[in-house]
This record gives sequence, structure tokens and C-alpha cells, in this order.
Amino acid sequence: MIETKNLSGREKRHLRIRRKVAGSGQRPRLTIFKSLKHLYVQVVDDSTGSTLASVTTTGKAQRESGKKSFCNVENGRKLGQAIAEKMKTTGIDSVVFDRSGYRYHGIIKAVADAAREGGLKF
Repeated sequence: MIETKNLSGREKRHLRIRRKVAGSGQRPRLTIFKSLKHLYVQVVDDSTGSTLASVTTTGKAQRESGKKSFCNVENGRKLGQAIAEKMKTTGIDSVVFDRSGYRYHGIIKAVADAAREGGLKF
């Protein structure tokens, strides 16, 4: 069992969620991570422990734009659309959504709504 004494509230919530949520080959897990500057979205097959697709805001185009932070709702929408397009090309249209202990509002909601509009079901 993992010692939760020194973990933050979000990390504890994330562990509670991960006990219940698992992705499979037919329905992988879509997970989100936010840092202070960037967003990371990936689709994971937990049965094999492999990442099927990932998108992030740490690309070359973002670095050249001169901004300092890319963790915002606008970039969240872009990442949601991009991950939906990647999953369409692999033939997967249904995922399990893992909010990673974050509240379902703002950036997390923008990613989820954009992925749904892109064709993913969850």
C-alpha cells in the first residue's frame, strides 16, 4: 500500500480514482496532467502498460511563440481535439476519462468537451 502521509490532496484523490479506473485495449484511459506551464494528455492501455497516444503543449511552435505559460483553456481545447483525431486514426472511439484528481472545470472540462466533440465517447 502506498504511504499517503506526504502526498498532496490532488495526489491522494488521484490514487483513489486510479483504484477504480483502469483502461483496457478496447477502452483505454484518457489521462490529463497539468504543470504550471504546460498540459499533457495521453491515452494509456493499462492492461499492457503502454501509451497509445499523447499530446502536449511543449512543442517547438509553442516555444517560438514567446509565451511563458501554455496551461490555459484555449490550449486545453486544442489538445482535446488533437487527441481525438489521433485516436480516430487508431480506430478507438471509446475511452475512460481520468481527471487525475483535478476538479472537473476550466481546463479539464475544456479538454473533455473538445475530445467529445472530436468523436471520443466517455
